[in-house]
Amino acid sequence: MSRHMYFHREIDQLKKMVLEMGTLAEDRLRRASIILESGDNDEAQSLMSGDWEIDDMEIRVEEECLKVLALHQPVARDLRLIVSVIKINSELERIADIAVNIAKRVLTINKTKPADYTFALDYRSMAAKALEMVKTALDALVTEDAALARRVFLMDEEVDQERNAAYKSVIAEISHSAEHAACLINLYLIARHLERIGDRAKNIAEEVIYLVEGEIVRSSSDPH
Repeated sequence: MSRHMYFHREIDQLKKMVLEMGTLAEDRLRRASIILESGDNDEAQSLMSGDWEIDDMEIRVEEECLKVLALHQPVARDLRLIVSVIKINSELERIADIAVNIAKRVLTINKTKPADYTFALDYRSMAAKALEMVKTALDALVTEDAALARRVFLMDEEVDQERNAAYKSVIAEISHSAEHAACLINLYLIARHLERIGDRAKNIAEEVIYLVEGEIVRSSSDPH
């Protein structure tokens, strides 16, 4: 096998690995969304205990990227691909971490929320939008579609609006149920977790645009 063919075989393997990483991250987020609705302690513990798997995968992808860089010293578009994969790999690991944080937050709420306290926030829509953002960003990566990647930016605005609505609801509830402030703050922090997942998906979309067009896209609101 020629050096050129070997290089492109390694590039294909790299793409396959980062998409596997994406599948793992999507799975964690989907499970966290179910836990938000069910409040299931056992499922939350299960999600938390499997965090090592995606951490291990992140290391493998990064090591493979560094190996390709060292052996082949790629340039132009091939170099952009590897740089993008390194960054996307990191974003996917963060998404999985945030999913675990959601599970931890649910456990905390279950422990601290009084049985007779009925206030709740419905996060089904926000969680679904965050998951759709991740899926769309990964689809844009697979198809190398910059236009599809830019759709993620519009979806991010919707997630931010739902975060703002959650904040207003919690502030209003605290004003006349101050004794439940700790529980309410934890409820709001779930909105912050979902918003951050949207931000991570937006970062992935930015990397897809960089890969396809060679254009560095950054929003002033990005939490880089």
